[in-house]
Amino acid sequence: GGRGIRIARHAQEFKILAQQAAMEAKSAFGDEGLYLEKYLEHARHIEVQIIGDGEHVIHGFERECSLQRRRQKIWEEAPAPRLSEESRQKLCMMAASFSKSIGYSGAGTLEFLYDEPNNEFYFIEMNTRIQVEHPVTEAVTGLDLVREMINVAAGNPLSLKQEDISLKGHAIEVRLNAEDPSRNFMPYPGIIKSLEVPGGPGVRFDHCLYPGYAVPPFYDSLLGKLIVWDASREQALRRLQGALSELSITGIKTTAALFQLLSESKEVQLAKVHTQWLEPWLEKNINQLKKLID
Repeated sequence: GGRGIRIARHAQEFKILAQQAAMEAKSAFGDEGLYLEKYLEHARHIEVQIIGDGEHVIHGFERECSLQRRRQKIWEEAPAPRLSEESRQKLCMMAASFSKSIGYSGAGTLEFLYDEPNNEFYFIEMNTRIQVEHPVTEAVTGLDLVREMINVAAGNPLSLKQEDISLKGHAIEVRLNAEDPSRNFMPYPGIIKSLEVPGGPGVRFDHCLYPGYAVPPFYDSLLGKLIVWDASREQALRRLQGALSELSITGIKTTAALFQLLSESKEVQLAKVHTQWLEPWLEKNINQLKKLID
């Protein structure tokens, strides 16, 4: 979850922070080894969905995951806005080629930081599983990633080739949590009194909620995922706004108001965000958020 990461801007600071990080790692994992990486000030987070059968690998293009709080994703979309087709193809083929070289089998996601001014990608990690944000890839490609993953796990070859997959439209997913974003994302367990779920074309809400459901205080506060699709990003943002206005959950507080406010932000509409954009923006807009929630 991003714990242990320190930013050192000069050698003296590095000596202090490296010691702190090593102590934290030793305490948590019994290993004080550290990674030293180049720090990208305003990087975007872009990841590539792949699936392989141990011999062949295909990709489902990329997702943008730059809207993050404490290095945790809260909003994902596909395809990545303001990414040239040349860069898209280069990145996706590189991810597929790497996965094929290790004989990868199953669904996986290769995550990168994107230094936009220099058009350079930096590999972060590979998640060797299905991701929370996989529905946006399904929405723009028509892939059923879970079915394909199960098919491969059963020992069958991939049922698709790369030329069978193409992009259509734009999809956005927001993670609805039982938290109060106007009060430092304080967890908000409790009993759901009423529930109204958005629907209609291009709207998907993955959840297991119902009136009377008790949201426990012990686990991740994720309640559900709201996914919208439309022919363009602009239209998808409008569809997201409409779906959020239809969504109603009483008895607890959720992050729905945060996403409504974000979808109306000029920077979000222009896709001028990066991995460190959200928290300063939230400080500036906290009073407006409180009014929406209270």
